[in-house]
Amino acid sequence: MKKGRLLIIGCGGVATAAISKCCQNSDVFKEILIASRTKSKCDALAEKLQPGTKTVLTTAQVDADKAEEVTALIRAYEPDAVLNLALPYQDLTVMDACLATGTDYIDTANYEPEDTDNPAWRAVYEARCKHLGFSAYFDYSWQWAYRKAFADAGILGVLGSGFDPGVTSVFTAYAQKHYFDEIHTIDILDCNGGDHGYPFATNFNPEINLREVSAPGSYWENGAWVEVPPMSIKREYDFPEVGVKDMYLLHHEEIESLAKNIPGVRRIRFFMTFGQSYLTHMKCLENVGMLSTAPVEFQGQQIVPIQFLKALLPDPASLGPRTVGKTNIGCIFTGVKDGKEKTVYIYNVCDHQECYREIGTQAISYTTGVPAMIGAMMVLTGAWSGRGVYNLEEFDPDPFMDALNRCGLPWVVSEAPETVE
Repeated sequence: MKKGRLLIIGCGGVATAAISKCCQNSDVFKEILIASRTKSKCDALAEKLQPGTKTVLTTAQVDADKAEEVTALIRAYEPDAVLNLALPYQDLTVMDACLATGTDYIDTANYEPEDTDNPAWRAVYEARCKHLGFSAYFDYSWQWAYRKAFADAGILGVLGSGFDPGVTSVFTAYAQKHYFDEIHTIDILDCNGGDHGYPFATNFNPEINLREVSAPGSYWENGAWVEVPPMSIKREYDFPEVGVKDMYLLHHEEIESLAKNIPGVRRIRFFMTFGQSYLTHMKCLENVGMLSTAPVEFQGQQIVPIQFLKALLPDPASLGPRTVGKTNIGCIFTGVKDGKEKTVYIYNVCDHQECYREIGTQAISYTTGVPAMIGAMMVLTGAWSGRGVYNLEEFDPDPFMDALNRCGLPWVVSEAPETVE
């Protein structure tokens, strides 16, 4: 019997959005324990939210790098599920703790090793790249390896309940269920038309963001991976409510799961918009070694360049008050329905300032935090169930899509969209 009790690990911008939205749904989330390495951040958030919600909020300190600490916390609190909103580096330790305690697990992004420039890791990385067919630092194989163990333990793991991955995966399942007999191509488009006024800043964790953008791009076509140099494929697209933006092909984890789970799909690509100033800054930082994860010695201390850069850049959580504009994230599908060719574009538009007025975060945190909350809602209410580890497109999309409309991320279906060449 579910008690409506959730453990949330993490207290950054995404976690703030997710917890705020959980508190708007106290009928589902009756009790929440907020835990992170810095307990004072959890305390401040709980103090801010508690007067306005029936959800009972408590806090704790935990180091999510240490499975034994997470295990002890789960055993003490006995939640129905764990919503992991810590860094992707910590996915496996939290999954280990859920296995040890028999607790359901939800996250928003797939596992990434932290020190990818370590020589010991490079050998593993290069072998995996050769096996998988692409060179990104992140992939689902680490977490998919837990499927049998989770099934044997009788627990559910829900992977990637953010926006992309997450909502884009649900959009795909929804399109497959309601609009197509067979989907042939999927183009995932992520547009942030917001302006924060800084010369250079990232809208989520700088370390994760810059590593993903600087990695080689790749896409799935005709049953195989095609890899291209970073940012080498550029397209222009006129986004509804945002306008014309330059977008670039990246590797992204949902391509991997959609290629596995959507039968008959011939091509899947992921594009994200970037302004020229962002690209110029990033290339300069990469050229001087500031994106490296390999420690360097400076004045007798070991310093990781990308972590030092993260300390210099604005905290993404601080961008909310100054960010204006809108995001547009969605999927363009082509395929066949009743023997006829068909094109459908399913997308969401989100306004940075409206998000800030509602819960005090910018739209990037909002568009990830709300789906994280909905993923936990699906598990706690029993709308989604099972044993093992699954991606979102493997579940019934309808209850998730209904919740998006109710909880602040309404979606649009266009059956005559502009396509991407």
